[in-house]
Amino acid sequence: MAHPAKKLVIYTDGACSGNPGPGGWGALMLYAGREKELYGGEDDTTNNRMEMLAAIKALESLKPDYSGKIVLWTDSKYLKDGITKWIHGWKKRGWKKADKKPVLNTDLWKRLDAVVEDKTIDWRWVKGHAGDEGNERADQLAGRGIPGRKIPGRG
Repeated sequence: MAHPAKKLVIYTDGACSGNPGPGGWGALMLYAGREKELYGGEDDTTNNRMEMLAAIKALESLKPDYSGKIVLWTDSKYLKDGITKWIHGWKKRGWKKADKKPVLNTDLWKRLDAVVEDKTIDWRWVKGHAGDEGNERADQLAGRGIPGRKIPGRG
């Protein structure tokens, strides 16, 4: 996989064993020839929450003064469309959808909104489980984060 020289590339993914159920999130970060892997999970969650948490955790891991360009790849249209299209209307309507129902996962949307402030992020969608190396690695990390999941080669 080629490493970008001057921009940060992040691949994120979420996974859930049951929905809701135990879930994991994973992020692969590539910058200037270096890689960083992040993952974690929760006992009782949803796939959408894990997709969001992957992006949040990756962006929160950056140094506070990081101002470079970020390309963030996700296989979640919920995450991509939520942060690039829907969030503006939700905020105007007091975190309500167009049908006046409350936005789901408001806690994470607010957290994501805060962490993307003052960052230049190019949000991109990639088809999941279609052979994209970065997405496949993020998916493996998300699986590793699921609480209680047995990982081959680990106790």
